[in-house]
Amino acid sequence: MADVVMPRLSDSMEEGTVLQWLKAVGDEVSVGDELVEIETDKANMAYESDVAGTLSEILVQEGETVAIGIPIARVGDSDGSARDGEKDAASQPAGPVGAGDPPPPAVAKASSGAVPPTAAPEAPADGDRHRVKASPLARRIAKERELDLTKLQGSGPGGRIVKADVEKAKAEPVGEKGFEPAATPAPAAAAGPAVETAKGEISYEEPSKLQSTVARRMAESKATAPHFYLRASVDMSEAVSGRAKLKELASEGSVVPSFNDMVVKACALALREHPRANGAYRDGRFELYSRVNVGVAVAAKDALVVPTVFDADRKGLRQIATESRALAAKVREGQITPPELSGATFTVSNLGMYGIDGFSAVINPPQAAILAVGAIEERPVVRDGEIATAHLMQVDLACDHRILYGAPAAEFLARVRALLEEPLSLAL
Repeated sequence: MADVVMPRLSDSMEEGTVLQWLKAVGDEVSVGDELVEIETDKANMAYESDVAGTLSEILVQEGETVAIGIPIARVGDSDGSARDGEKDAASQPAGPVGAGDPPPPAVAKASSGAVPPTAAPEAPADGDRHRVKASPLARRIAKERELDLTKLQGSGPGGRIVKADVEKAKAEPVGEKGFEPAATPAPAAAAGPAVETAKGEISYEEPSKLQSTVARRMAESKATAPHFYLRASVDMSEAVSGRAKLKELASEGSVVPSFNDMVVKACALALREHPRANGAYRDGRFELYSRVNVGVAVAAKDALVVPTVFDADRKGLRQIATESRALAAKVREGQITPPELSGATFTVSNLGMYGIDGFSAVINPPQAAILAVGAIEERPVVRDGEIATAHLMQVDLACDHRILYGAPAAEFLARVRALLEEPLSLAL
């Protein structure tokens, strides 16, 4: 019998949450079968089994979070021989238990076929509800909404009640599909009316794994990396003119690079010339990377995700544009994979499409810098003593002063500006 452990699905992953088991106990599992859906610090993805046999035991239920390397299930031989020694293991809890501790209720139910029932009286309603097959998250929501789990029909693996079942039960009227709310407490025990405060009624929302990770990493970045900022104004007039010509000449269905694709390419070329900007300060040393991988910040649902364009310095504008669009689509559809979110050596964050003139971004640790890009606006400028107009774009470079100092950072940003103001150089 083989243990299936919580896998490390990204380079920064420390723990994972089981979202849904895609196989039920007793199902046959082949190598490569999608076994369980896991929420990591970067994405949700289905984990493919690397062992074959029968799923004999699920150790971590849906909604539970465990560290990487912790067993989450057991798979035995498909001929059932692995199940001969399984009963003793199944009768023990996953963690250490004292000699006088009773087995968990779920284990007691699993072994009830081999142990004669006692003469104890029938368990109370609360005990029946505890033995219902439901994920911990579904139990918590049902408790908050005062729903009786014994009256719900589960849609999860093996009839397990999952979050969607509980939310659906709350939305539908009593009596539909065989469920009804739990008994209403006596008026004396009912909670009092919501207290109005100066801030109005207060509600709480649990962050997702990704949101928690973003919060932790951004706080870590500001606490440990001494930020300083450089600002420059880029004349994008030639880039605007050149892109307009590309759109005119482009055939139907072909990809036309965006201004952000040009920024990614310009940063990649500049990073190749300035190794410190393409590095990191870690464990008291400078890490300098041979590959130039640019992360592109994409707004996902209630979160920020940064997929990576690998070897951006070696790719043409059209290839960068194609890859960036594909990665952004995967992020919005929830299909991005951890490898596509790893390995970035620098990040570009663009809020220009929202009409933002400029902003200061937080470094994505352990990178040395991040470039914040604002909107392109036509503004008056003075050229040769005369007033003219130009398409200007503000860029702000946030730097980690431990590895990237003022003068080298200024040289890097000046090179990015020079490349963008002469867009033909991006095609070389």
